Amino acid sequence: MIRLIPINGVKKLLIAAAGLWLATGLTWATEVSWEDLPDASVQEYDDPYRDLTYDQIDSLRTIAQLRERLNGPASPGLANGDLTNQLTKALQEWKTAGIDPDWLIDQRWVVAERRKQAATAGNPALDGTEATLSGFVIPAPPDADGQFTAYLVPERGMCSHMPPPPPNQLLRLVFDEAWYPRFIYEPIKVSGLLGIAPTQRSIRVVDGPVVMASTFSLEVASLDSLRAQSGTATERQPWPLRPHWQGGQAGTGRP
Repeated sequence: MIRLIPINGVKKLLIAAAGLWLATGLTWATEVSWEDLPDASVQEYDDPYRDLTYDQIDSLRTIAQLRERLNGPASPGLANGDLTNQLTKALQEWKTAGIDPDWLIDQRWVVAERRKQAATAGNPALDGTEATLSGFVIPAPPDADGQFTAYLVPERGMCSHMPPPPPNQLLRLVFDEAWYPRFIYEPIKVSGLLGIAPTQRSIRVVDGPVVMASTFSLEVASLDSLRAQSGTATERQPWPLRPHWQGGQAGTGRP
């Protein structure tokens, strides 16, 4: 015999199920590492410059510059014959090494595009997934449209004492309301909807403006500080942060 559930009972079951889904939804998020973010299909490519020495790279630059000068106006105090002799000598060194310098020079734009793809392409399998990622947070002022944001990097010091990471290693965090870390590079774990949404903007980080180019954005649904779990006693000393763009106190969650 099928037992009918009263309408009120159905409503209660639906409400309970919805509450359970909201409470456990984030547990379905995939734990993602920084190595997972780049598109693996474009990471392996032929780079003829990879094994060249500094002197060889400099020689290619010299050859290109000498040819440009020979094809342009004569340089004051330096006859074309002298430039030609320098070019001949440089080309002879490559011939002795059994390497075609012209082919290497022609490859520069091809390699530049491959390097750009490797640095910017995001893993398409992660686009639109619920993900969890840990890193070090850099606060940022709101976007022009008022959207609250921050950035997550894999290593402390990136974008200030070290150059910014490649775009597919810089995660843009998006918040529904204002949130500021207690100090710059506070270690945190974030969960939310991850998507490929390339952005670029310039913000001030510690000493000056830095271009923040990011491949991914994450709509933050939950955030946990990992401060107590990271580093030595010295590293745990916070670097107090007061957002300069609004004058608010870091860590208060409000301007």
